[in-house]
Amino acid sequence: MLGLVLAAPLFGVGLEPGRFNPADFVGTLLLVQAWFPRETLVLWNGPAWSLSAEWFAYLAFPAYAALALRLRARPWVLIALAAILFVALDAIYRVQFGRVLPRAEDSMGILRIIPEFLYGIGLYYLGQRWTPSARVSVIGALAATVALLALMQIGADDRIIVAAAGPFILSLALLAKADVRTFLSHPVALFAGEASFALYLVHIPILMVWRNAAQAVAGWPGDYRMGVVELIAMLVLTLVVAAAIHVLVEQPGRRWLRGRMAPQRADPIEAKRSVHSDQGEPF
Repeated sequence: MLGLVLAAPLFGVGLEPGRFNPADFVGTLLLVQAWFPRETLVLWNGPAWSLSAEWFAYLAFPAYAALALRLRARPWVLIALAAILFVALDAIYRVQFGRVLPRAEDSMGILRIIPEFLYGIGLYYLGQRWTPSARVSVIGALAATVALLALMQIGADDRIIVAAAGPFILSLALLAKADVRTFLSHPVALFAGEASFALYLVHIPILMVWRNAAQAVAGWPGDYRMGVVELIAMLVLTLVVAAAIHVLVEQPGRRWLRGRMAPQRADPIEAKRSVHSDQGEPF
C-alpha cells in the first residue's frame, strides 16, 4: 500500500488530501489502528483492522486462559458470559458511536473481538465434550449452514448473524471430528482455505489499482459499474496474487518464526497427520 501511494502521483492518480497520512500508516504497521475511537476510517488497508483486533486478543490471551481453564468443565457458562459481555459492550458502543457492535472496525474494533474470542473458547470446550455420529454431524452442518446463509440473505440483525456463526463453525469442527470427508476435504480446497486470509487482505489494494487503471486507460468515470467479464478477470488476478502471497510470504514467515521461537525436531507422526495444514492444528 505504501508503494502504491508513493507511485500514484507518477501515474497521474490523485489522492484525497489527508487520506493516507503517516500517523495511520504507523498505527497500521504496529497493528493498533483498531484500538482507539476515531471518526474516520484507516485507509492504508481497510481489512487489516481485523488483524489489529486479533493482535489485541492474543496479547490478552493470558487473561482468557485463566478464565477458560477454571470453567473448561462448564462451557455453557463461558458461552453465557460471552453473550452477556457482548450485550453489554454492544449497548455501550451504540450509545457512544451510534452503531451496533458488529460494525465496530477501525473505531474500537477490539471491543467486538473481546466477547467473540471468549465465545470461541466456550465453543471449543463444548465441541470437546460432543462426539456425534457422521450422520448427525452432516445434518448439523447442513442445518447450521442453511440457517446462517438464510439470516444473511434476509438481512437479519448483525448481532444475530454473529451468534449464528458460532454453531456454524462448531458444526464444521464436529464434521472433522467425526472424520466426515467432503469436497472441502480435498487438498485444493484446504489450500484455498489457508490462503483465504491473504485473499482478504490483498483484495482492496488490487481493487484500487484495477479501478484507477481502468479509469486512466478507458477514461471511465470513478463510479462506473464493473461488468461480469471484468469482475471475473479481477477475481482470477486476486486469487493468483493471494496464493502467491500465501506460498511466498506467509508460509515461509511461519516456518521462520516457529524455528526462531521453538527450534526442535518436528514429530514425524504429527507432521504426517498435519500434512494438509500449517495452521497449527492437524486435520
